[in-house]
Amino acid sequence: MALITCQNASFAYEGRVVVSGLDFEVEGGDYLCVVGENGSGKSTLIKGLLRLIQPVKGRVAIGDELGENEIGYLPQQTIVQKDFPASVYEVVLSGRLNRRGIRPFYSRADKAAADENMERLDIQGLRKRSYMELSGGQQQRVLLARALCATQKMLLLDEPVAGLDPVVTQDLYQQIDRINKETRITVIMVSHDIRSSVKYASHILHLKNSQEFFGATEDYVRTAVGKWFLRGEADV
Repeated sequence: MALITCQNASFAYEGRVVVSGLDFEVEGGDYLCVVGENGSGKSTLIKGLLRLIQPVKGRVAIGDELGENEIGYLPQQTIVQKDFPASVYEVVLSGRLNRRGIRPFYSRADKAAADENMERLDIQGLRKRSYMELSGGQQQRVLLARALCATQKMLLLDEPVAGLDPVVTQDLYQQIDRINKETRITVIMVSHDIRSSVKYASHILHLKNSQEFFGATEDYVRTAVGKWFLRGEADV
């Protein structure tokens, strides 16, 4: 069974339908990029996949493999998050909170997972540094390591490169691609960067307040909507 299945799903915000006609499946190991213009329903869909809101029509089914706390989420950063007063290790380790249950302390396995994911993102050297003192790219690596601590199945990333310079952006994309290929963790990423989306993603979901396209990236780039969107970015 697919990890996530949307069947004719629609989501609303403050009583207004924001995105509709969602029919797609996400399988284990997929790398799905959700693209579309501002206001097209991407953020609303993310809330739906996180089960923060329920569909007003249709259904979203979560596969048995994907447990209740098996989605590692990296949200868009806010000023408050950038100024979070904690060490890098504390931020990464907090990704294990949902797995801790009623235990008052982190387990040896929790701490090992934090160490493993800091090593994976090459941030062990930042372990004792204050999160708020890091550069934007370093902070995103820390948050990605935190998200990985929460899951062995799926990462849900909402504009993870927003505000980063081009060099750091490409480095983070390469890190995410490597994680997907090496660990087979499913990636669902919201992105405005259509060029990088088609470079790295196995699948594309294009929204325009409804589902304009879902399928393999190689098919998307041959469609009218894919060609238009790629050409539009090239003209910017």
